[in-house]
Amino acid sequence: MAGVFADKAARVRNKIAGVLTRPLALACLPAVSLGIYWLGGDTALIAVAVLMPLVYVLIGGNDASNRGANTSSRSPLQDRKAFEATVASVFKQTRETSLFSAIFKVEIDETDGIVDRYGQAATDLIVTRTGERMAAVLRDGDAIARTGDFKFTACLKPVKQLDLELCIQLAGRLQTALEEPISIDGTTVYITTSVGFCQHTRVINKSPRAWIEAARTALREAQAHGPNAIRAYSDEMKHRTETRAELRHEVANALESGDIKPWFQPQISTDTGLVTGFEALARWEHPQRGMISPADFLPAIEQADMLERLAEVMMYHAFTAMKAWDEAGASVPQIGVNFAGPELRNPRLIDKVKWELDRFDLTPERLAVEVLETVVSNAPDDIIARNINGLGELGCRIDLDDFGTGHASIASIRRFSVSRIKIDRSFVMKADRDPEQQRMISAILTMAERLGVETLAEGVETVGEHALLAQLGCNHVQGFGIGKPMPFDETVAWVASHNTKLQDVPRILGNRAN
Repeated sequence: MAGVFADKAARVRNKIAGVLTRPLALACLPAVSLGIYWLGGDTALIAVAVLMPLVYVLIGGNDASNRGANTSSRSPLQDRKAFEATVASVFKQTRETSLFSAIFKVEIDETDGIVDRYGQAATDLIVTRTGERMAAVLRDGDAIARTGDFKFTACLKPVKQLDLELCIQLAGRLQTALEEPISIDGTTVYITTSVGFCQHTRVINKSPRAWIEAARTALREAQAHGPNAIRAYSDEMKHRTETRAELRHEVANALESGDIKPWFQPQISTDTGLVTGFEALARWEHPQRGMISPADFLPAIEQADMLERLAEVMMYHAFTAMKAWDEAGASVPQIGVNFAGPELRNPRLIDKVKWELDRFDLTPERLAVEVLETVVSNAPDDIIARNINGLGELGCRIDLDDFGTGHASIASIRRFSVSRIKIDRSFVMKADRDPEQQRMISAILTMAERLGVETLAEGVETVGEHALLAQLGCNHVQGFGIGKPMPFDETVAWVASHNTKLQDVPRILGNRAN
């Protein structure tokens, strides 16, 4: 009984303390003091002035300390050990009841760029704000922990209803909150995040550890389709993840055995219609699984740290094809080979390319070195810049790939002696029906003409797109509407068939100013 009275007294005291410590109550103190002075004079005012702090200490002190303790206990982030214990507890509770829960994994996108641009101190503040904003979106009782440099994991407290749609809505609210601008020393910073989540029902017969891993798998899937993507865990996703892991083990053998080789996509002139080159695109024909998508095996090659070896294999097969076309009398002026960051950092790249050209008795201008715009825009005065310029000085053509998706400046185009820019397919898509797309393409073509740089449009799929690009003055086109990537054995026949068609069909002429 005494305990009951004590609890009631504590609740009453807390209520009084809550009232007395509110800003509105504190604002009334001057008026109260004047009233006491008017009613009781100096003696009453002095007595109240002495007693009031004691009242705050006696009534509010304990509550303040309790609230401080509560604030501490309700810190938005748990440490990993406490978080894993929470996950285990929630997992057990949901298995034994009809309640539902889910784990969300959130990671900031493109973190390398954030660190490079704003510095480590600012990046740490961005990560801190991210955790705070996540905690603000989640409910009381939801657990959240920082589980990586730029990664957070949240476990929702068990509830009676939590279907897939509600989880997607929560993921969207998290992304929206985290996309709000962050102000750091007068600079406004914007970030995006990838979100993967797993409902407990997907792993109900497994373990808490499997639940966390499933959410991690969903996050990886989101990042593969990101930035700013959301993915929910599924068994099919797990199978794809296992398949990619297997591919990482097989990719080295596939490169050496010849299972990974180039297929060739034609490029033609909008002026003459003639073939002006082929681009070598990596394809993997697996002995058991058949054709594997580049979207699946290229990340496996990168994770296996074998992009440089891939470039060597592609260059060898491309030069072999070039010699074969020459011997067959098929006129193919050049071959495009993609060079990514790792191979461009090789100090001996120029010597390697020169040796391969001499080996196949080919002149340098027949090789088009395709470099992503993002590589050029981010390349400082280091080995990458040296190699690109060195290949250009050797006589190789430099193609700036996926132009319009990065941030390459006009100065960068001139600095690297770019021979041709490849307009990304995102600008070409439906350009014959979209005036805004047409204006973008026209602006790029005008810039290229002023700089004396050739242009090639990628992803051309329709006759209308082809005709428009020719009319606007784009020099070359490439895409499924021209020809799909094909194995070498089909290329000679394709060139012959294409040249035959040119004799029967009027060519598409561009309205170029003389």
